[in-house]
Amino acid sequence: MLTEEKHALIKSLVDSSTQEELIWINGYLSGLINDRHKLSYHLHTVPSVKKLTIAYGTETGNSKKLATEFAAKAKKKQIQTKLIGLDQYRLNDLVKEELFVTVISTQGEGEPPAAAQKFYDHIHQNGFQLQNLQYAVLALGDSSYPLFCKTGEDVDQQLSKLGGKRMVPIQKCDVDYELEAESWFDNLLHGLNTHEPSIKPRETNPAVVAKSTGKTIYKGTVLSHLNLNDRGSNKETWHIEIAADSLVYESGDSIGIVPKNNESIVEAIIQTVQADPQKFLSYKSETYTVYDLLKHKLNISNLSEKVVKRYAEITNQIIPIAKFDLLEIIKSYPIQTEDQFIEVLQCLNPQSPRLYTVSSSPLATEGEVHITVARDVFWINQQKKYGVCSDYLSSFKEGDAIEFFVQKNKRFKLPSDDKDIIMIGPGTGIAAFRGFLQEREIVNGSGRSWLFFGEQHFASDFLYQTEIQNWEATGTLTKVNVAFSRDQKNKIYVQDRMLSHGAELFQWINNGAYIYVCGKKDPMSVDVEKTFIQIVQQYGNKTIEESLEFINELKDTHRYHKDVY
Repeated sequence: MLTEEKHALIKSLVDSSTQEELIWINGYLSGLINDRHKLSYHLHTVPSVKKLTIAYGTETGNSKKLATEFAAKAKKKQIQTKLIGLDQYRLNDLVKEELFVTVISTQGEGEPPAAAQKFYDHIHQNGFQLQNLQYAVLALGDSSYPLFCKTGEDVDQQLSKLGGKRMVPIQKCDVDYELEAESWFDNLLHGLNTHEPSIKPRETNPAVVAKSTGKTIYKGTVLSHLNLNDRGSNKETWHIEIAADSLVYESGDSIGIVPKNNESIVEAIIQTVQADPQKFLSYKSETYTVYDLLKHKLNISNLSEKVVKRYAEITNQIIPIAKFDLLEIIKSYPIQTEDQFIEVLQCLNPQSPRLYTVSSSPLATEGEVHITVARDVFWINQQKKYGVCSDYLSSFKEGDAIEFFVQKNKRFKLPSDDKDIIMIGPGTGIAAFRGFLQEREIVNGSGRSWLFFGEQHFASDFLYQTEIQNWEATGTLTKVNVAFSRDQKNKIYVQDRMLSHGAELFQWINNGAYIYVCGKKDPMSVDVEKTFIQIVQQYGNKTIEESLEFINELKDTHRYHKDVY
């Protein structure tokens, strides 16, 4: 609130100003508030030292245990920290690292653990340079073996040969490693905390601002393409990492991708109708070849009822209203002339972009955006079909080019860092929350976080399992509850886990927690909302009408958010 003196000054200024002057004052104050908000945000989120990566290579779990403890300590010191296993570490990222700590054990006759073998081979067999790297190695071993801590020694020496600079000397630990390891890491942290802060507001890059005439189309490169489902799963869920210049997005946003049609299907259509693939045609006031139209511009799968009816009119045939792909309908109800084919192409709908919620935060993956894509499988007339875009994305390889745009989602954003969050994300619904947790890990706020995740099988379908377990171990995640529906006789879903923790959930909500639901709209999001109403009714001592009103009030006050599809 303003003091009486300041209120009188403002009233006097307003009373004496013209309409044009008041408009100018309003714009000036809005810009000033916006600039201060941006400066405050970036002062809060930019860490005082460079990002620290702690990577572990383990056989028995000791290296992981130590690395997890180290990451938790670093976070308490307000150091931006990434914890990762060397079996999951993206090897090409090493040349980008600035602060890198590895905790690695030695097996057998001086060999690296299996999980670290690719990393070990990578640094020994590739002639790259690490001039910007500062690193430290904690080596675990057993002095009863002749090649004590040999793997750690090798890694330490090789990183030095490649140009890296040691932050602290290598520490070799025997089977009783706890005290030595703790002292070594405390010494390393002390050195990091003596760095001068380099906090400055981030400048807006005008090159990435979308023009008013349309969205910015990013030309990206696929860095990583990994199926998250293990052997035995009946699903394919692809984790795709994409790099692009001048990339601007926020966790909770989506990216839009326009799929290209399957090459073999396009060629089959052209061959069936005996068309000239290089013939130029006009479509939506633009000129394309027949091939480009079929490959890049037109929807040729799951034709709409309207398109099927129009096809029947053009070819003068009686065709039942059913689900057809273009190739199927051409084979079953052939086109007679070239003019008919051209007219059919003109009536097809353009290929529409598909939106995928990002599974990363730009604070953790600068210059990259990650997505989590389930390959959609369905059956029509006893034929196995695949979703056009998910099938397209499942075929990518590292190094492939890809175009996309960013779709902002202003309603699905994290609250301030001191607020508690409850996240319900079965299946690919976990995507948004991976980004949220990456961000929460970096800003290291005081707000608690609770994740509910569900899938079919623990052994084959636990998406991002290691990351989730690491976030829980380091405190980024306060609580995790999982539900694997097919691992027991009676199916268990996330809403069952919610009910079993209903009293505590209601306590979190009553104390101000924000709720986020991401994934399938029906039935998942509907069932989750019914469960929340049931929890409020039971533990809030409310009627069904009062419970519904309670949930609606959470929505109205922007504490209940959904990103569903």
